[in-house]
Amino acid sequence: MKITISNSPSELGSEAARLTALKLNEAIEKKGEARIVLATGSSQFETLTQLLKEKIDWSKVVIFHLDEYIGLPVSHKASFRKYLYDRFINHINCRKFFSIDTEGDIDRLIKMLTKEIISVPIDAGMIGIGENGHIAFNDPPADFATKESYIVVNLDERCRMQQVGEGWFTKLDEVPAQAVSMSVWQIMQCKTIISAVPHLVKSEAVRNTLLNGLTDMVPATMLKQHSDLNLFLDRNSASGFMSF
Repeated sequence: MKITISNSPSELGSEAARLTALKLNEAIEKKGEARIVLATGSSQFETLTQLLKEKIDWSKVVIFHLDEYIGLPVSHKASFRKYLYDRFINHINCRKFFSIDTEGDIDRLIKMLTKEIISVPIDAGMIGIGENGHIAFNDPPADFATKESYIVVNLDERCRMQQVGEGWFTKLDEVPAQAVSMSVWQIMQCKTIISAVPHLVKSEAVRNTLLNGLTDMVPATMLKQHSDLNLFLDRNSASGFMSF
């Protein structure tokens, strides 16, 4: 595990984007194509903004995303597909974007996504950490055992309140109770994991991730088992385990 602590979210975003671009360009040079998983949420704003500035041949990049609410249309401001289309996908010409379209048959959707994501290894996974320590929507206690690539998950109250706190919903009752999420196992199959985790609100989750052993009650502790984990923090998110 490599930890980089930046002075600000924008600096963190630049550092995380630079490494992401390096990994994608290496894959393109070696294989003619790169594959990446993109994270969403308020914590990813700066990293995705900086990634758009990097020199990458996006026509050779296949993109997956991590999770999407069940029962929420793509037109809703909290939809993660809308988030990615508005902030990223519509600004590039990627080879393919595999969105999690939860309006239809969920079983069929999961089968399609599974077929695509296991067909070729993922070169880079941009994986955030939630306030409750989740990765994707794998809330505690996370399922560490499943080898399914995408699963239907129940969202716990703290996870749902995080979405309210970030302004995606006005109250808890508006937040869907279920989502389709990439599994912890599938996340760990990424060759490189780039985890951008800025802001003071994430300091507890960062501390719990770094100071606990492997536990499904802090799902992000699984990331420490990865051979190429790159954790990007700012001074605020790092303040739970070190002083400045």
